[in-house]
Amino acid sequence: MGETAIDRFARMCYDGFLQGWHERNGGNLSYRMDENEMKEVSALFSTEPRHMDLPMTFEDLADECFIVTGSGRYMRNIPLAPEKNMGIIRIDGTGSGYSILWGLEDGAKPTSELPTHLLNHQVRSKATGGRCRVVYHAHPANITALTYTIAPDARTLSRILWQSETECAVVFPDGVGMVDWMVPGGTEIAKATAMQMDRYSAVVWAFHGIFGTGSDFDETFGLVHTIEKAAEIYLKAKGAGIVRTITDEELQELAKAFNVRLNRDFLNV
Repeated sequence: MGETAIDRFARMCYDGFLQGWHERNGGNLSYRMDENEMKEVSALFSTEPRHMDLPMTFEDLADECFIVTGSGRYMRNIPLAPEKNMGIIRIDGTGSGYSILWGLEDGAKPTSELPTHLLNHQVRSKATGGRCRVVYHAHPANITALTYTIAPDARTLSRILWQSETECAVVFPDGVGMVDWMVPGGTEIAKATAMQMDRYSAVVWAFHGIFGTGSDFDETFGLVHTIEKAAEIYLKAKGAGIVRTITDEELQELAKAFNVRLNRDFLNV
C-alpha cells in the first residue's frame, strides 16, 4: 500500500506541531474522504464499529466518511500511534450520529470541536461545489495575538493581513472572517463560525486561534501558514512603527495581475 489519506493526514498534524501551533492537545483536523481513499484503507475497518450520537443533525453529510483527530489527543503523537490518536468515522444515513470505522482506540472520541468541523464541511462543500475537503483548527500565536489589538471585525482583520504581505490578497482574496470570543466545543460557536464560512475560507476565533479550509492538505496548511506569517509581519512592523503600507490601488493592481477578485467591501476605493 502506498501513501494513503491517513498518512497525509498524519503528516499535516505533525507539520502543525512543528510550527508551534498545537500546544498540549490544542487544535484539531478533519478530512472528508472520497471513495477511492476509502477503498485503500477499508481492510483496516472494524467489523463492530462503535456508534455515537451527534448533538445536532447534519443531513447533507449523511453517509460521508471523515478522518478526524481524537479528543484530548496530542498532534505530536499522531504519527507515532495514528490508530490511538485519530480515526475514521462514517456519518449515518440520517446525519444524526456516526460510527467509528477505524482508530480512536481505547475508547477515544473525535475532537470536541466535531460539530464545528462538520458544520464547516457542510457549508464549505456547498460554497465550493464539493471541492472543499479539509477543515483545520490551529492555535498560531501571532494571529491570536493580533485579535487582542483590533475589534472583532472581518474587514479590519482582512485589510491588515492584505497590507502586511503581498501574497495575502492572492491567497485569500475574499478576506478572512472573525468570530468574537465564545466558549469552544459547542453548537453555538459552531453555528457562529459556519455563518462566516460561506464567505471566507478561513475564520479567526478571537483570543483562541483559526479555522482554515481547503481542497487538500497543502492548500489548507498553506492558507493558515500565510495568514499566520502576515500577522507576525504586522505585529513586528507595528512594534517598530508603521510608516507606509500597501495601498488599495496597489492591491487592485495585484488582483488584476494574478486574475483574482478582491472583496470590494473591504476596499476603500
